[in-house]
Amino acid sequence: MITLSNIHKSFGPQEVLKGIDLTVDQGDVVAILGPSGSGKTTLLRCVNFLERADEGQVQISGLTVDCKHARKHDIVQLRRKTAMVFQHYNLFKHKTVLENVTEGLIIAQKRSKADARTRALHVLEQVGLSDKINAYPSMLSGGQQQRVGIARALALNPEVILFDEPTSALDPELVGEVLAVIRNIAREGITMIVVTHEMGFAREVANRVVFMDGGSVVEEGAPEEVFSRPQQERTRQFLSRYSSDWSYVI
Repeated sequence: MITLSNIHKSFGPQEVLKGIDLTVDQGDVVAILGPSGSGKTTLLRCVNFLERADEGQVQISGLTVDCKHARKHDIVQLRRKTAMVFQHYNLFKHKTVLENVTEGLIIAQKRSKADARTRALHVLEQVGLSDKINAYPSMLSGGQQQRVGIARALALNPEVILFDEPTSALDPELVGEVLAVIRNIAREGITMIVVTHEMGFAREVANRVVFMDGGSVVEEGAPEEVFSRPQQERTRQFLSRYSSDWSYVI
């Protein structure tokens, strides 16, 4: 479903991605782990051209886009297949919860206001925010704001949802509620790529784990293999920094 081939990205003299190859099948939940500066978020942003890779190809459901020579039309078509949940929510502060979710449906997908409202109400119920449709972001907790961001992504009915550290901006006590929503989405078979530092979530919810370091994929495999029997010394070093008690009540 998603194939990244030979993805390179540099910022000035710093090479951030060094020829990444990655395949994600339909229905996969892929957790990308790694230390800060390993290129995780940059790779995620290259999938939907929020960052344009210097070299390589991105393919989603048969649409192949050459990163170096991509035309605007190709990028628009690719982005229509994806939705992104950002680290810091990126909600419109002057719009209600309902308006934040309907905005993309009306503007990007040209849906009628009535149709957009129906779709928005459905996904807000999915994330447990039916009672907050008229609230503004300033009236919500961080966890609730992130759930609005997830609802906004779901509303677009994308082929893949990209999550960029969806819990890193949250207070620890709010992490569980957001992870629970993502877990429920995973159960519905929606394809997801999740950049995360939540080891318990990656182990319990993802069906594949990718460990990155220094702009390269060091190791990938099923969670039980990567967490219990890592093959690479760098992976073992990284995982040794975390407690063996990775479980969350979600």
